[in-house]
Amino acid sequence: MTKPIHEILVRPILTEKSVSSAQGKKYTFIVARDATKPEIARAVEALFAKEKVKVAEVNTLNVRGKRRRVQVTRGRRASEGTTPAWKKAIVTLTADSPNIPLLEGA
Repeated sequence: MTKPIHEILVRPILTEKSVSSAQGKKYTFIVARDATKPEIARAVEALFAKEKVKVAEVNTLNVRGKRRRVQVTRGRRASEGTTPAWKKAIVTLTADSPNIPLLEGA
């Protein structure tokens, strides 16, 4: 049983570096931590089916949460925790596939 698209692809990453690599047909997404590469490829193709996008390859990496200290009220020590860990997917489109207009830089 496959998951819905919105559970696999959480949101695109729109940083300066990821938007500049979109010219090379590479797009970056935050994805579910248990999503596999074939699931991610199918989700991108289904989400952008109107543009007739075809995925050539998917690279994934797990990003660890960073340690953070939070100051608690008077006289107590700082509490330590971590930011949540997440998974990043870099999706490369085929050469004959059109660019995704929503994720292009302005």
